[in-house]
Amino acid sequence: MYSVVSLLTLQRFPSSEDILKTSEEIIIETIHELCKSRSITWATEKAQKLKVAAARNPFGNTVYQSHILILGMYVNIILQYKQHLSKLETEIDTLAREIEEYHIIKSIPGIGEKIAATIISEIGEIDRFNNPKKLVAFAGVDPSVFESGKFSATQNRITKRGSSRLRHALYVVVRCAIRDCRKSKTSDEIIPRNKKLHEFYDKKREEGKPFKVAVIACVNKLLHWIFALLKGKTTFQDIA
Repeated sequence: MYSVVSLLTLQRFPSSEDILKTSEEIIIETIHELCKSRSITWATEKAQKLKVAAARNPFGNTVYQSHILILGMYVNIILQYKQHLSKLETEIDTLAREIEEYHIIKSIPGIGEKIAATIISEIGEIDRFNNPKKLVAFAGVDPSVFESGKFSATQNRITKRGSSRLRHALYVVVRCAIRDCRKSKTSDEIIPRNKKLHEFYDKKREEGKPFKVAVIACVNKLLHWIFALLKGKTTFQDIA
């Protein structure tokens, strides 16, 4: 909804009446001109959906010029915010490239620039943690109930304390590692983007662990790797 193409299209056709009175060819041409990286087929599909949505509008032709004016103001504000955010992201990327820890984290397959910068900014100095369990606790993926003696909890959720941003970033990495695969350059074999993490996930599933439990176990494993990498100032390939 808030993509630049959507916002600029909304600026050009601010009401359902504008969509309905404009030919489909012009709408297709407008969308394709705003997003030349996509195919004409894609633009055609979007134009057809706009036509259907405009015809389905329950408000009919009742639209006030003041509404159009306010809508245009909101669209301009969002576009300006997006420009500022894009500039900030560029500055963050530039600063991150100067940090050694950023390149260490980025050496882990499946971790890109934005996620690496997020992880580094949330963890801070790794010397704050004298063992990986404290880093796990900081991310809030440690168990909320500790089993001891004859006591065994029937449900043991994670604490979710600490940094929610770090937890979310790690969760995204694990989900991508489970899902994303690439074709081998030398054969037709399909290789996971992060083979070691994918193998660890498969192992947990084979042990009968539910999906969410297996994912959290992978997040925990990933944090242990990150701790070892940052402490040893080495890359993932060197210890994998």
